[in-house]
Amino acid sequence: MALSANLFLRQNQSLVMTPQLMQSIQLLQMTHVELTQFIAQEVEKNPLLEFPSGEGETGDRGEAADEPYPQQADDAGDGEYEDRSETLSGDWYDNGSSSRLSDELDANYTNVFPDDGAPQRLDAPELVSQWKSMPGSAEGADDYDLDDFVAGQVSLRDHLAQQIPFILPDMADRLIAQNLIDQLDEAGYLQADVAEAGERLGTDAEDIERVLAALQTLDPPGVFARNLAECLAIQLRQKDRYDPAMQVLVENLELLARRDFVTLKRLCGVDEEDLLDMLSEIRQLNPKPGSGFEAGVSEAIMPDVVVRPSADGSWLVELNPDTLPRVLVNQSYFSRVTKNGEDHAFLSECLQNANWLTRSLDQRAKTIMKVANEIVRQQDAFLLHGVDHLRPLNLKTVAEAIKMHESTVSRVTSNKYMLTPRGLFELKYFFTVSIGAVEGGDSHSAEAVRHKIRTLIMQESPDAVLSDDDIVDMLKKGGIDLARRTVAKYREAMNIASSVQRRREKRALAKVAGF
Repeated sequence: MALSANLFLRQNQSLVMTPQLMQSIQLLQMTHVELTQFIAQEVEKNPLLEFPSGEGETGDRGEAADEPYPQQADDAGDGEYEDRSETLSGDWYDNGSSSRLSDELDANYTNVFPDDGAPQRLDAPELVSQWKSMPGSAEGADDYDLDDFVAGQVSLRDHLAQQIPFILPDMADRLIAQNLIDQLDEAGYLQADVAEAGERLGTDAEDIERVLAALQTLDPPGVFARNLAECLAIQLRQKDRYDPAMQVLVENLELLARRDFVTLKRLCGVDEEDLLDMLSEIRQLNPKPGSGFEAGVSEAIMPDVVVRPSADGSWLVELNPDTLPRVLVNQSYFSRVTKNGEDHAFLSECLQNANWLTRSLDQRAKTIMKVANEIVRQQDAFLLHGVDHLRPLNLKTVAEAIKMHESTVSRVTSNKYMLTPRGLFELKYFFTVSIGAVEGGDSHSAEAVRHKIRTLIMQESPDAVLSDDDIVDMLKKGGIDLARRTVAKYREAMNIASSVQRRREKRALAKVAGF
């Protein structure tokens, strides 16, 4: 069989992930903060992209950002300002205003502080200049950040370092204390071995233990502990409540976690009443003494979508303007530069990327609106009546309704938040598993079922604690068909103890309340 080369023409279609398409997909799942940082990077490296007037790094000042000072002020001479000063002086200071106010209001405004030797005429121009320089003033910056007026937060390490000179007069001990402070975690626990710290600092382990014992007396109580038991013991010692019975209780925290009160009473040698008092004191202690000192400033969540009721009884869904990215393509600059024939290829590529970015941002906003509108339509009962009426919903239902792929809906709902009259919720909150109903009724949302289980348990009395089987029967009466193991799984996920443990705790609390 002879071999020969032949030429064939074939046409087929395939989906290619271009860089622009990948960028659009990434923009879709970015949060507001990530999107802002990405746009800032693009504006920095693309000369055709720019923020609208008054945005970006210059602050939101609208039209005044292009011309911060009036043009007339540049052309005005000194005589004009002198005339204005004389007019102000004549109108406000020298026109008999003080005497007129004194006559009309029967008050003497010319000598408010008679014993003060300061001149009666205030230096108003200087005060006005100071007012203009203040942030937020009408003549100064038109916008300001409230964080500029917040007092600086004191960290845990700074708070402890301020107390060291009062308990450790020796300089060598202070150096050891500073080294131990650097090895504290955010909860205030010491993450260091005493022997290793002594070897690293070139001192004895006894010196480290002595300094550590002094540091454990600092505020907040319980700091510099190496485990939870030591943290609770330090706080109990400062309250003078670390007796032998309490020591045994602290040394057997695993039994307390299992709520094995019978064994605890036997080990501590106390009766039930004393054990309840001890447990009450344990609950008042702070297991994380350093948690009150934040390591960083928490950022508030900004909703991407705002939902509010309209006048006709429907829901008005709109994008939050504070989270919408604003970027412009400078077409005039492109035309002016390319007219000279310089860097035409580079600027053409920049123009293509800029146009693609603006279209991607517009498509991102439209996609978010489509998904949000469909979620509001599906969960209308939740917005009206609360979590008990949350409908089961999945990504496929929304994707089919808006004619998009499930992966697109998943990217849109990730780290996006919706502000509703019921509160602020992540978009993924509205997607819950469907729970079957009794006798073929409407299915229920898993979140609504969990809420009903939590409500039933909160309403139970100490003498009638509900078991998982009792909860199943009560749910069936309400039209919810749920297995006992599913109830147990939901209960454990909500960190709710079993019926035996709840009965023991509620009876103990009832006895304490009776005393």
